[in-house]
Amino acid sequence: MPFPIADRWFEKTKIDDDITLIYEPHVVPFLRCNIWHIRGRHRDLVIDTGTGLMSLASFAKDILGSKVSAVATHVHMDHVGCHHEFDHCLVHSLEAEGLRNPSGAMNLVDNGFDASDVATLYLPSIDDPEIAGPMVTALPYDGFDLSSYQLRPAKGVACVNEGDVIDLGDRAFEVVHLPGHSPGSIGLWEASTGVLFSGDAIYDGPLIDDLHHSDITEYERTMRRLRAMPITKVHAGHDPSFGRDRLLQLIDEQLKHWGKLYG
Repeated sequence: MPFPIADRWFEKTKIDDDITLIYEPHVVPFLRCNIWHIRGRHRDLVIDTGTGLMSLASFAKDILGSKVSAVATHVHMDHVGCHHEFDHCLVHSLEAEGLRNPSGAMNLVDNGFDASDVATLYLPSIDDPEIAGPMVTALPYDGFDLSSYQLRPAKGVACVNEGDVIDLGDRAFEVVHLPGHSPGSIGLWEASTGVLFSGDAIYDGPLIDDLHHSDITEYERTMRRLRAMPITKVHAGHDPSFGRDRLLQLIDEQLKHWGKLYG
């Protein structure tokens, strides 16, 4: 059956005076990335940029400041699709090449990922039935060329690493390296508020820990580190935000799960 045409591609929800959540409602939940905009006095942050099926910069022009840094919490395809629209992009050094050259394996779901499937907006027919199938439930506009979809190289790419600080003028976020889901996964930590933007290191749903570049040992260390941090609020890469009690519950359940699998 043909895809219907979306009335609009993005939606946004204001979280508070400075933070806005942007998302793509017609992208399937597995790939529906949370795109976070943080307004700063001297510079704005956009944390992750979605699939790139439509222009994020055009949609968000009414809330974006004159200077914007686009952060990639990691370079999987659902998080970096619109980074090419921004002149200043930040990414962990281990994944910078994936942002500069997005055809690389770091952007793909697994080694067997078939790019020709993505070009028709279908995820490849791999073993997991929740992953295989259409990427979207609608097309961005009438006449959209399915075969035109591709990730585009980002420009102005700068590397960040553990302990680096991103200063917005009135807010400052420390880069925390959170490997496991991917080698260069990062979070942005604001100690003054207890807020963590966690990317896909943790979110309120089943974590993806079995990609060809995932590492369970590193992921366990990341979980224990997050558990020890005085985090009060998590704005994640997918699914709803949550507080400390839910964070501890998610971590403990995940560690227990890994313990049963790997001892």
